[in-house]
Amino acid sequence: MLFTFLFTVAETFWMNMLNYYIVDVFAEQKYAGNQLAVFTNAANLDGEQMQKIAKEINYSETTFITSPQEKSGGYDVRIFTPGQEIPFAGHPTLGTAYILQEAIIQKSVEKIILNLGVGQIPVTINYANGSPEWLWMQQNPPTFHSKFTAEPIAEILQLDVNEIDSRFPIQEVSTGLPFIIVPLKSLADIKKIKLNKDKYFQFINDTLAKCILVFCPETYYQENHLNVRVFCDYVGVPEDPATGSANGCLAGYLVEHSYFDSQEINLRVEQGYEIGRPSLLLLKAAKNNMSIDVRVGGKVIMVAKGEFI
Repeated sequence: MLFTFLFTVAETFWMNMLNYYIVDVFAEQKYAGNQLAVFTNAANLDGEQMQKIAKEINYSETTFITSPQEKSGGYDVRIFTPGQEIPFAGHPTLGTAYILQEAIIQKSVEKIILNLGVGQIPVTINYANGSPEWLWMQQNPPTFHSKFTAEPIAEILQLDVNEIDSRFPIQEVSTGLPFIIVPLKSLADIKKIKLNKDKYFQFINDTLAKCILVFCPETYYQENHLNVRVFCDYVGVPEDPATGSANGCLAGYLVEHSYFDSQEINLRVEQGYEIGRPSLLLLKAAKNNMSIDVRVGGKVIMVAKGEFI
């Protein structure tokens, strides 16, 4: 009887433990890129519990795999910031696909599909010596929304109006999660941004997009094509070190407005340098009839694993 009781207690304790992994996404080495926690056995958690755990982790996003079996060809996944659940995000998509391959599927597969709030997002994996090297997500075709004048954006960023590149629009773009895309002229302009939070929150009261991506054609490293910063205080992320969803929107914007005098791009984008988390994102996009195909790629590096009890 005692043995049975102890076994039951141990089994219950084990079943209630939540296994998680920590990975750095869009990173070329550990402790760079964007941090992500992935919980692999979250079927018994409700949304309120997931939100509390995401706030406890306090990364830009935390993901929860709610079934280890495929449904409709993909794996059910939910994404939470410290403040709310969101239907799509880039680095959580790549990082979760990596953990699905490494911890659940446990064999080389060419493609993994995630069932997210925006629908099914496919991730393809390129391997080197049997291990995932580059992961690529196919994002939804971008949609283009409101355009804005430079003055209120300059006030939010605490820049001069002439530091915004007036050749291209300030515009809301979405591939599943909308962002306000802001073109700047120089790396010096990017570096000196200090977000005026009062003006930021006042401005986004009336906008579809709640987060801002700024970019410029000057970079820290010559082999890169663009430098990017992303501000998302609305969802509890003052500045994000690597934002796959926002960069997917940027890729669509660059093609739509022929930023590089082309309707096709293949770029290296650096992000996170200003906050000590250097990141590298690869962007591919091309005009295809009436829509734009967008792919965002990067590396994922395992950092830790453990259990919540």
